[in-house]
Amino acid sequence: MNDSPNPKDNLPPLRDVIRKHGLIASKSLGQNFLLDSQLLARIAAIPGDLDGESVFEVGPGPGGLTRALLQAGAVVTAVERDERCLPALDELGDVFPNQLNVISDDAMKIDASELFRQPFHIISNLPYNIGSALLVNWLSRGDWPPAWKSLTLMFQREVAERIVAREGSSTYGRLSILAQWRSEARLAMPVHRSAFTPPPKVMSAVVHLTPKAQPDGVIPSVLENLTQAAFSQRRKMLRQSLKGLRGGLEALEAVSIEGTRRPDTVSVAEFTALARQLSQKV
Repeated sequence: MNDSPNPKDNLPPLRDVIRKHGLIASKSLGQNFLLDSQLLARIAAIPGDLDGESVFEVGPGPGGLTRALLQAGAVVTAVERDERCLPALDELGDVFPNQLNVISDDAMKIDASELFRQPFHIISNLPYNIGSALLVNWLSRGDWPPAWKSLTLMFQREVAERIVAREGSSTYGRLSILAQWRSEARLAMPVHRSAFTPPPKVMSAVVHLTPKAQPDGVIPSVLENLTQAAFSQRRKMLRQSLKGLRGGLEALEAVSIEGTRRPDTVSVAEFTALARQLSQKV
């Protein structure tokens, strides 16, 4: 019988890993490290059973969430731009052989769907400075359903609330519509600022999204242009916001939406109907 300790069960505290490698969170890279292992395990559990599942992670830093994903049995491909963090991630890969692949690159330049041969989950404590841009990229692909099975993403709390907001809310806007028109989005977990090192100035939250069927006849780029025009000045009436959009006023009339309404009163279904009308003209 082998009584030697399993290194997977005896990982060093993350604070020790950070101290060993001299890691200080970079403000320019939008870094804030999560060190609470129980909290990280809860985040890793949000998508469900990950045993044997493929996971894409952006910005693992010293590997806090990464180790929680690996301990849950996931096979992780992580993209890390900060070369200072690579030695710590290499050590983690040694403990979990054949479970971790680290790519040293900028996540904004990578098409995650090209990294996997099977459906995968995207689970990340996203760098604050690129989080929204990455989400829009993942949601706005022309091919649908996407290669990813779910998105479990950490954002600033105000961004998370915009993603899940409903019409009539002060946080409802372009990001709400782009997230909800062909995915189910929910606020999965609030995360207090004190959980991070260093603590950010704002609260955070984890959002979970799963793809649903794309409404027929809607071109994603048309919906993007429509919502950009509608919310460029959210206090204006739709007939003012959309008059510069080719076919915008005609589309309002065709789907019986009053031009005097403001964009934050128009539901995701109504914006989808408008985009369907406009897509017929493309």
